[in-house]
Amino acid sequence: NTSSGHRRWATIFAIALSVNGLSKRDMFDYGEQAGDQLLEQGTDQTQKLLLNQSMFFFDGTYDTVYINTNGFLSVEEPQVESEYLGKMPASFRMIAVFLGDLDNSDGVGKVYYRQDSRPSMLLRTTDHINQAFPQDDEIKPTHALIITWENVAAHGVPGRGDGLDRKRNTFQLVVASMASASYAILFYPREGLQYISTSIPGPYYRIATDNETSVRQLSEETNSGRRGVWVYEIGTSPIFYSIIPGQVTNLYPEPDQPRYPEPDQPRYPEPDQPRYPEPVQPSYLEPVQSAQPQPPRYDPQTPQVVVVDEDDDLDVDVFAYNSETCASNRQKCSSFADCKDYTNGYCCQCRPGFYGNGKDCVAEGKPQRMNGKVNGRVFVGNTPSPLELSNNDLHSYVVANDGRAYVAISTIPAGLGPSLQPLSSLGGVIGWAFALEQPGYENGFSIIGGVFSRQAEVTFLPGNERLTIKQEFKGIDEHDHLVVSTELEGRLPEVPRGSTVQIDPYKEIYQYGSNLITSSSNRDYTVSLPDGSVQTKAYQWRQTITYQSCPNDEEVRAVQSTQQLSVDQIFVMYDSGNQLIRYAMSNKIGSIHSGPPEQNPCFTGRHGCDTNAACRPGEGVQFTCECSTGFTGDGRQCYDIDECREMPEICGSHALCNNQPGTFRCECVDGFQFASDGKTCVEVDRPIDHCQRGTNNCDIPERARCSYTGASAYICSCLSGFVGDGYTCRDIEECEQGRCHRDAVCYNSQGSFTCQCRPGFHGDGFQCTPEHEKTQCERDRESIQVSSNTGSFSFFRPRPAVSQYGPTCDQHGAYEPTQCHGSIGQCWCVDGNGQEIPNTRTGPGQRPLCIDRGVIPPPIGPTTRPDVSPVAPGTHLLFAQSGKIEQIPLDGYSMNKGEAKALLHLPDRVAIAVAYDCVEKTVYWTDITGPSISKASLEGGDTISLVTTDLESPEGLAIDHLARLMFWTDSMKDRIEVAKLDGSQRRVLFDTDLVNPRPIVADPSYGRLYWADWNRDGPKIEMSNMDGTDRTVLVKDDLGLPNGLTYDPESQQLCWADAGTRKVQCMDPNSRNRRTIVEGIQYPFAIVSHGRNLYYTDWRREAVVAVDRTTDRETDEFLPQKRSRVYGIATTPTQCPQAYNYCSNNGGCSHLCLPRRGGFTCRCPDVVDGSCVERKL
Repeated sequence: NTSSGHRRWATIFAIALSVNGLSKRDMFDYGEQAGDQLLEQGTDQTQKLLLNQSMFFFDGTYDTVYINTNGFLSVEEPQVESEYLGKMPASFRMIAVFLGDLDNSDGVGKVYYRQDSRPSMLLRTTDHINQAFPQDDEIKPTHALIITWENVAAHGVPGRGDGLDRKRNTFQLVVASMASASYAILFYPREGLQYISTSIPGPYYRIATDNETSVRQLSEETNSGRRGVWVYEIGTSPIFYSIIPGQVTNLYPEPDQPRYPEPDQPRYPEPDQPRYPEPVQPSYLEPVQSAQPQPPRYDPQTPQVVVVDEDDDLDVDVFAYNSETCASNRQKCSSFADCKDYTNGYCCQCRPGFYGNGKDCVAEGKPQRMNGKVNGRVFVGNTPSPLELSNNDLHSYVVANDGRAYVAISTIPAGLGPSLQPLSSLGGVIGWAFALEQPGYENGFSIIGGVFSRQAEVTFLPGNERLTIKQEFKGIDEHDHLVVSTELEGRLPEVPRGSTVQIDPYKEIYQYGSNLITSSSNRDYTVSLPDGSVQTKAYQWRQTITYQSCPNDEEVRAVQSTQQLSVDQIFVMYDSGNQLIRYAMSNKIGSIHSGPPEQNPCFTGRHGCDTNAACRPGEGVQFTCECSTGFTGDGRQCYDIDECREMPEICGSHALCNNQPGTFRCECVDGFQFASDGKTCVEVDRPIDHCQRGTNNCDIPERARCSYTGASAYICSCLSGFVGDGYTCRDIEECEQGRCHRDAVCYNSQGSFTCQCRPGFHGDGFQCTPEHEKTQCERDRESIQVSSNTGSFSFFRPRPAVSQYGPTCDQHGAYEPTQCHGSIGQCWCVDGNGQEIPNTRTGPGQRPLCIDRGVIPPPIGPTTRPDVSPVAPGTHLLFAQSGKIEQIPLDGYSMNKGEAKALLHLPDRVAIAVAYDCVEKTVYWTDITGPSISKASLEGGDTISLVTTDLESPEGLAIDHLARLMFWTDSMKDRIEVAKLDGSQRRVLFDTDLVNPRPIVADPSYGRLYWADWNRDGPKIEMSNMDGTDRTVLVKDDLGLPNGLTYDPESQQLCWADAGTRKVQCMDPNSRNRRTIVEGIQYPFAIVSHGRNLYYTDWRREAVVAVDRTTDRETDEFLPQKRSRVYGIATTPTQCPQAYNYCSNNGGCSHLCLPRRGGFTCRCPDVVDGSCVERKL
């Protein structure tokens, strides 16, 4: 993202390491004698500088930079200081070396800058970078930008007593660039930081950590092996991942450091200044940070460039501790762990003989298996089409006492298998998790257990192919296997069929922070082609592992902040006959420092212990073998203990014992289940459907309804026309409530009433008007009736001849939306003028799904304002009826029908589709009478029209709350459009191969759209990316009238309601597995998902119906007080789902940012202003 609107900034913070400081003489040469230029004097001066060579910063390439008095370098023209000092993050990109309100206007302070490409200067930058990144090769800068702030003062009022006007700071920034990367080198000399804060109006922003002494210690710490020197990789091309800090926090020996030529005279004249006592530093307010808290990206013990952005698309789903106690949560710990209470909650701790995080524990020395599925799309070489992976089996096995790991993935097609060979770490994470531990170091499972998320980015050289690996580790299952799901997305360089791959041993440095682990490495491999030739290639590997530790543990154990994984004896092979890709490797975890190798066989893996034994080191090369828990033997040979046979009563009564290698498992017999302690089997209560049995205590069926809710529970509710608690219902005297029109007579009956207009008035009793002039429909119908009356006199009412068609009019004289010709057996939809709508005519025995475009006449007298009253907290259902949108509060999954009421009155309008924006808590709807698309806030206020032109029949609406987009279908224009949420920047996505498009839903996480077309000749459900690419027909068989459509991001299920087949069905769009939820429904229109339930509106029942997806049965029904057709339906979740897409901040696009799976596309609206730029990323 290179948009200036995307907020990214950089600054420095650090903690103590207690070393001697850097001298100004160790900085790069500066001053006039070094050929520097001077920045104009002042308090907020900026110098624009055209670079001789491009600089890489984040994922952008820049040829111009801006140098500012206030201690920073930016790549965009900075705003005035009042817009960013104390208001970070700024709206422009910067490297803030020492950000503050600085001043060089007194002639003492100076800001020097120059560009330098001299070999001696470039050699020095290479030296610093190589020392900070000892594993990186080919560091050859070709350009350096050197900026020095010398003796700059804090801008303040002289003599005010804070001492800032007497102190001076000196610091330096060197930006070194080469063909594909840029590095920042920062220098903080020990005598150069004399103050740590500046006077800033309003909240004070400081670059230190919570303790201000950490700023002073910038000159005493390092991430590059040299005191006071900090090195960062700040940008790479063509692929950028993240800011990378130097990896060497220990110090190189002081006396032998290389010295660079010194001049004959001092280069850094110090101003003669009087000495003053150290003033007391004033306290400043901490700013209120608006950014959402994110886990630190690197080891918190290492000073870093802090990146505040929103590009983290990891979707972490890990277990959570809470503030409860062990008494009610013991079963959440592993059966091989103890639960311990602390002040703020509980934690799980593995028992002796086991290791892990307490939630998952495995026996020391025991081999471990890993099982899972692999999905995704992978392009190979230059092929335009990807190869799909769908639930391919992944199996892994690791011998924990020697660190040897084996991985196999099945059903890999021959077009992909050879090219996967270099990717040994695809399953090799189990090698890190169970690596052979060197003294004082721990493998991954020992630290974080088996529940974590891993994302790896692989860039292949020299072709820059890129592959993303996302893995979710879900813990140890009941079979003692580690469970993982894997997703691949991207492109691999092609390895020809018949080729073999040899991967060189490599080392990978892991940095451990709070709930975050990062690592990176460069890996070389050799491809031996069938013709005997050999190719040497490489790839860059960077990964992030996120997990959740127990926050309540007061006995925090020390974990090495940096560890090195050593991988060797790597074997890879693609078995084309069995379509298997196989990997094997040996893994050790230990120190990043070189030293004499461990000789004890327990640390080399050459001990000869049984695979089910732990190796216990002794003195020198002595060791013993000890069988793992659950096994017996001498350690050289171990045998499984059959606990079920040796201890028959170990599982207790009503339970069965199943022996497993190294352990056993208890299962309750039929009719019993585990109690809350997870051990005791108790009898299961058999559920009774009292509604079906007739053993409920609801009122009689003529007045009340009994609704079974599962288990043995039920709900009693009064039928429409009755009032009460469901156990006792009484008739509502509607006639006393004035339900009928004033010119009508009301007749009450049990549970109902009727209204009849008085003589001389016409209507349904609810609306009565004086006999009116005939409508066009009535005149057309009468003309047909008269013309078909062949006799001059008849005692019968005239009717149309067999071969003639007479229109059907509703009670108000308007054309019914569905017209039929009985003689020929055809029906079709008409508009408000009676004109047939194309592509809606059906054959005998079928009726099209026609929307009533007429509006119920407004009531006589005052009407409700078209605005919203604030909605109570919680999740609600919203559904549309003619003239209004109603809300039903949800209590869990139950509809709180007693609290249902109108949310929004829309007189003279017919709202069809309803959608909800969870970010701004706003409801959106389409109206076919305008036609228009409008919105209103649930927190109260007026309605706002967004789109009012170039619409005919907008019937489907979807919201992308991340990219801030809305999508809609128009069934008369036969097209799908997209626009910003304010209705601007409209663009037609599709206008071909559409006949009757209606429902549309969005999946913002993956940038996908789904819609249905109820074309009678070929109904279908389609999907595409939000940018219009990859349009695909998902379903075309066994469809009739796919009216309603919804997508559940949690289960990744696409569900629809079909008024033709009368079914509700769901499908996984990736696997295309399809199942029927309920069938035999009546006439559904729209559907929405919420948790385990689906809710759909039904035209014939004039109701909202709830369906439980887990039991495949209808559970509830809501009948609105005013019975009429119900249309669109949506939910109002209390918070937005955790998701990310590439357009969360408009992706740097000039106009429309349209997400797609794995990227996004910048598009122009159909009406452009000439400044739009289209691109695909």
